[in-house]
Amino acid sequence: MGDSESPKSTVRFLIELAEIVLIAFALSWVLRTYVIEARKVPTGSMLPTIQLEDRVIVDKFFFKHFDHINRGDIIVFHPPPSAHATEDFIKRVVGVAGDKLEIRNHVTYVNDQPLYEPYILEKSRNDFEPIVVPENTVFVMGDNRNNSADSREWGFLPAQNITGRSLFRYWPMDQIGALAR
Repeated sequence: MGDSESPKSTVRFLIELAEIVLIAFALSWVLRTYVIEARKVPTGSMLPTIQLEDRVIVDKFFFKHFDHINRGDIIVFHPPPSAHATEDFIKRVVGVAGDKLEIRNHVTYVNDQPLYEPYILEKSRNDFEPIVVPENTVFVMGDNRNNSADSREWGFLPAQNITGRSLFRYWPMDQIGALAR
């Protein structure tokens, strides 16, 4: 080997390394933007299901293309302007288009049937008059009903504001698993 081969192989190695880093960065950006994303939960509005500072994995692709949002799903979304917030929220879907919702005697009713909610921290202190969820919207509430800014306060959530469905918690390690539905 001559001295001239060593600099050429070093340059070739650096170019290949730069290509690998750029491809990895591009793939990471595409995956995070369009497919799946890790999120940290900044509030206690979803207690006891999701604790403050828990980390969750959010599906941003499959629910849009192969499935749809269902009652009971935990979703991530851009809050509507009436929420006066800029950071994304995470809440549970309680009603979908066409559902009649109300909270009567501290019990949530969907289509005049009491909603089975083993995941809530405590029953709502306040009742909520009957409403019907309009097309292309959902009604969301936090599992910590008495400490959650949600649809009871700022109204229906437009479906186009939904950015993903929470799949499972990955942190803390002793709590890894699917989220209660």
